[in-house]
Amino acid sequence: MNLRRFLVVFALLLTMGLVLGACGTSDEENNGAANEGNNTTDNTGNENEGTNEGGDTATDFTVGMVTDVGGVDDKSFNQSAWEGLQEFGAEHGLEQGPNGFDYVQSGGDEDYAPNLNQLARQDFDLIYGIGYLLTAAVDEIALQFPDTNFAIVDSVVEQPNTTSILFKEHQGSFLVGVAAAMKTESNKVGFVGGVEGDLIKKFESGFRAGVKSVNPDIDIQVQYAESFNDSAKGKLIAADMYNGGIDVIYHASGGTGAGVFAEAKDRKKSNPDQNIWVIGVDRDQHEEGQIDDDNVTLTSMVKRVDVAVKDIAERALNGDFPGGEIVEYGLEGNGVSVAQTNTEAMTQEIIDAVNDWQQKIIDGEVEVPSTREDADAFIEGL
Repeated sequence: MNLRRFLVVFALLLTMGLVLGACGTSDEENNGAANEGNNTTDNTGNENEGTNEGGDTATDFTVGMVTDVGGVDDKSFNQSAWEGLQEFGAEHGLEQGPNGFDYVQSGGDEDYAPNLNQLARQDFDLIYGIGYLLTAAVDEIALQFPDTNFAIVDSVVEQPNTTSILFKEHQGSFLVGVAAAMKTESNKVGFVGGVEGDLIKKFESGFRAGVKSVNPDIDIQVQYAESFNDSAKGKLIAADMYNGGIDVIYHASGGTGAGVFAEAKDRKKSNPDQNIWVIGVDRDQHEEGQIDDDNVTLTSMVKRVDVAVKDIAERALNGDFPGGEIVEYGLEGNGVSVAQTNTEAMTQEIIDAVNDWQQKIIDGEVEVPSTREDADAFIEGL
């Protein structure tokens, strides 16, 4: 009898344990479902938003970029693109890494395709190729990963899953040409390009047109370093130009421009009374020209790669990715602009002139040339 009672009691206890265990599992599942409810589904049917501990919007959307040889800290458009991704990540509660936003740095041309392939295999939703040097690589990898969205900066890739981001650099270059023409005391200015090609010739053409619009008699010297990452070559070219009497140099040469700034600063240190200037590019390069209490950066032609990168990422996140389209950013909408950080160098007279020309361009009264041929014709017609 005692054994039979023991078995009955044991069976009852076992049954109660199973019931309680089932109740516990149900509660956990309900809690999990409640937690998953923090995520929302957008109108594309993709579950992509929730909240992080800080209260910012969180998303499972991932975005990455591949730099060109200039690197992510080139003080130019690679860095500007990365700043745009960082801002996008911060606004959407993303962390740097494979589950949020990230970059891969390229040491040479041979790295472009493998780096893009790496991000695609990590299932990034949107992948940027920063710079026209990545054109062929983006075209190749976008074809291999048709379900991944790609974007190329400063070039056109004709793939249905790729957005081509362009800028009206010639417009901004025209305006810094106006500033250079009004600032020069020698009536000699220079342009230093990186690799000679259609893109950098847009900078050159706009700059020449802007200078000549103010004073057709100003002499303009143009030289290319054939590299976007050779500061020593940039310094050498700048030295030759300054030795020849040029007092304002506009560079569109990526990391090579560091050498232009270095040469200008060295000369300013040795002779503080010498008025020589550098016009920066892509980002506001005011800091690059700082020497103690002085600064050799006259202004910069700011190309808002950060704005464009963030804009396309937002559109992709919202299910409105402009695949197969060319999206262009210009003076209208602040896609390009002229920095006014150096308030001592950029006098009110220069600022007023720049603003007047800017409005003429926006209103269509002035069509800024984007090729050498058009620039030559524009200048001849002045």
